[in-house]
Amino acid sequence: MSTSAANSVTAAIDFGISNTDVIALRHGILQRWSRPYDGDPTELTVRAILQAGGVCLDELPWLAATGGRHRVLPEQMAGVPVRKIGEVQAIGRGGQVLAGFATAEASATPLLVVSAGSGTAMIRAEGRNYAHVSGTAVGGGTMVGLAHLLLGTGDAHEIGCLAEQGDRNGVDLSLADVITGPIGSLPASATAVNFGRVGRVDFQNPPRREDVAAALLNLVAQTAGLMAVNVARAFECKKIVVIGHMVDMNYYRTIVELVGKYYNFPIEPVETGGYGTALGALLLGEEMTA
Repeated sequence: MSTSAANSVTAAIDFGISNTDVIALRHGILQRWSRPYDGDPTELTVRAILQAGGVCLDELPWLAATGGRHRVLPEQMAGVPVRKIGEVQAIGRGGQVLAGFATAEASATPLLVVSAGSGTAMIRAEGRNYAHVSGTAVGGGTMVGLAHLLLGTGDAHEIGCLAEQGDRNGVDLSLADVITGPIGSLPASATAVNFGRVGRVDFQNPPRREDVAAALLNLVAQTAGLMAVNVARAFECKKIVVIGHMVDMNYYRTIVELVGKYYNFPIEPVETGGYGTALGALLLGEEMTA
């Protein structure tokens, strides 16, 4: 962080499709907070979002904004310049920092940043070069939507708690079920068919809610993890870091790490990664001062 940032208040907002995430830097100390998405941003909603963390729009020298709907904001609000940061760049820069690279220049090694939010985006970050290289529509939105249908809840915290008490192989078929043992680097307990057990004609009893939740999170996390490994190899990335609000969930982190272990390509989910994109926007907004 620069000296100028340490002597004032700066802030960035990431307008995601499910969550609005905010990071503010006050006297060199980072604050972060979040609220559910509630429509396209306006000056009125931006003021309310900032005030939830004790920040007044009028005290800012500038405001950085990123995320899917940030472009609807004006160039200025109450005389405060709005620095609009591309989401790809914000994800890439935030991922670099959370992967341990203090400056973009320090990240000369190609990095795959996986943004695990409502969907899953994959950004190749190398130095100051950021490119969207892949992704999947399977993500947190998939989890919530299917949980409404299968579990009668869309509360991510409840889904996560249920999953931690469940057994995914109460719903999934494992390799042990299908081929009676391991294959390649995959152990016998690895998933062979997501939700395959409930599709069997001899399946008599409804699965436990906990097992359904575990299988659902397993499906989402495995999809992201396996795709990340393949994309990282295809684009010659040396490291994978996962940010976004899906990594708030212990079970999701466990599964993506397990996928990395199975395929001998470690995946690092960052527990505070939900604010990674906002952090990247803040850093890139600060650099525009220089």
